[in-house]
Amino acid sequence: MCLAIPGQVAELVPDSDDQLAVIDVVGVKRKINIGLLPPGSLAPGDWVLIHVGFAMSKVDEREAAEALAVLEMMGQAFDEELRAVAESDPV
Repeated sequence: MCLAIPGQVAELVPDSDDQLAVIDVVGVKRKINIGLLPPGSLAPGDWVLIHVGFAMSKVDEREAAEALAVLEMMGQAFDEELRAVAESDPV
């Protein structure tokens, strides 16, 4: 299963031949390779789905918010499952 995380373009990196952008993912900013997307297709404020350091596709804000919500639910469900296992009776 592949997991893509939504992030918002904070800035395009100058002198990178349209290959890099600084992307904000829930407050954490990282340089991401945008070379898989058409040149000139991104601007600050746009949203992308990121997988292993590459922007895989451009999405709208609604799609990004939905993906973040799903990731948050998955995290909560995983945390709850771990807590339930930890609290269960040992075999």
